Amino acid sequence: VQLQASGGGLVQAGGSLRLSCAASGRTFRRYAMGWFRQAPGKEREFVAAITGSGGSTHYGDSVKGRFTISRDNAKNTVFLQMNSLKPEDTAVYYCAASLSMSDHASTYGYWGQGTQVTVSS
Repeated sequence: VQLQASGGGLVQAGGSLRLSCAASGRTFRRYAMGWFRQAPGKEREFVAAITGSGGSTHYGDSVKGRFTISRDNAKNTVFLQMNSLKPEDTAVYYCAASLSMSDHASTYGYWGQGTQVTVSS
């Protein structure tokens, strides 16, 4: 599975962004998808995950109620809608694929290249 993340950018605090992650291959729906982020000098942090069917989701505590993960299996794409953005959301955001949904980065065997999100105060 090859993953290509996009949609990052510069936004003011309180604003919104929508990240996309396009996947190659015909087995996309077999994979749970996750979003992680990494800020400079910090460890990679779990953001959100969704099962292959899209029927179940899981969020990191810092983004609950503000971010929404979704997927379109017909288009091999997973999305991360980010609302009420805060400066502390600034990071490189990565999408990843795994055969089981998890909040542990080590579970994911496939990673996209990352997209930068910068939130100004």
